[in-house]
Amino acid sequence: MTLKIDITGLPSEGLRFAASPLAELTAMLHVLAEPGHHPQLADWAGDVWAGLPPELAERLWEAEFLWRSSRADFLVPARPRQTLAEELDDVDRIGDDAYVTSALITTCGSNRVRFGSPSPLADAAARERALDLAQARGARQEAFAERLLADPAVMRARVRQTLELCAGAFFDAAWTKAAVALATDLRLKNDLLKRQGTEAALASVSGAVSLTPDGSHIVVDKLQDHVTSARDSGVTFLPSVFGRPHLVVVRAPGWQPVVQYPVAEAEPLEPVPLETVTLRLEALSHPVRLRLLRTLARGPHTTSELAHAWELSPPEVSRHLAVLRRAGLVTTQRQGRYVRYTLDLADLASLGGDLLAAVLR
Repeated sequence: MTLKIDITGLPSEGLRFAASPLAELTAMLHVLAEPGHHPQLADWAGDVWAGLPPELAERLWEAEFLWRSSRADFLVPARPRQTLAEELDDVDRIGDDAYVTSALITTCGSNRVRFGSPSPLADAAARERALDLAQARGARQEAFAERLLADPAVMRARVRQTLELCAGAFFDAAWTKAAVALATDLRLKNDLLKRQGTEAALASVSGAVSLTPDGSHIVVDKLQDHVTSARDSGVTFLPSVFGRPHLVVVRAPGWQPVVQYPVAEAEPLEPVPLETVTLRLEALSHPVRLRLLRTLARGPHTTSELAHAWELSPPEVSRHLAVLRRAGLVTTQRQGRYVRYTLDLADLASLGGDLLAAVLR
């Protein structure tokens, strides 16, 4: 599964790397809402929650679905500014239909929910659908959707005020520290883009981001199949200190594609491709292959030895071993006329973490 961004004919300046205070605040809010995704930030999240004024804590709880499971598009700017206030001013300039639709998508569940034309603000049937979907998510989502649809201006002002309150409570201090790492990362990315081109710059973003051989599409290894276009608008890449391990992509119709990526660690681990994780899960789904792995866990075996141990024919064992080998779960070593199969314990042990990383990416 991959997300593809069409950049056919896009000039080099259409690929932009920049830091966004609002996007980083959104990443922080996601950490506060889902600390289990970010164990390395557990102490930070605990300290922030402990110091939050009760009113702000209630406000964050009230609107957390704008950043918990997915990000409302207006919270990940395609045109970053220097300050949070400037970016919030840009959000204020977004029309009510676009703002409300973006907020409802996250409120009602995920980016698989779409509200096209007519808008829920203007059409009774679309409004009822939005409220039904929000109600199915929970009482808080229903209440938020009702207030948003009843008076968009009031709810937009409330969301902005909530984000402004975060600045003094925790964001300003965290942003001051994060900005150094972001600036360092941006210098690297923009230098690579200028000197070595798009492919090198994308490779430095993440092992999960690549360029097709013909240079026409950016490919992001995520749990979704979709193609979106950036040929007219360009693509913006936003580094994040608080975003790890997520690779966030804004791709909704009407919004410029934006990718928020985690800044590189001192010794970054190369992400295992989703295709490899899928192959390994499929390989482990067959009971015969699990039995073979159980035997291989005790030491190297030949095909004949495995066939004898489990009362199977050598050709059948060979077919199953071929699947395990393609998945990278076993290795081979020739000893004279025999080929011995060995279980790759490290890759098998890391499968849970690789699967979690692919799901969270």
